[in-house]
Amino acid sequence: MFTVVRGNPTHEELAAALAVIQARAAAASAVPATPQRPDEWTVRTRNVWRSAPPPPGPAAWRSSYWPR
Repeated sequence: MFTVVRGNPTHEELAAALAVIQARAAAASAVPATPQRPDEWTVRTRNVWRSAPPPPGPAAWRSSYWPR
């Protein structure tokens, strides 16, 4: 519900204002919530070794989280 605080709008102006308010309310409720992409650290399939861990070496840490 809304009220006119000042002025004396015509029926057409009041209908136009109501149409804008209804359209905005309908658009706000119709926007689907975008599903949040899970954090890569919580995705279990990415954290479990699919094969043997990388061989030890000075750069092994760089490839320890690479997708395989």
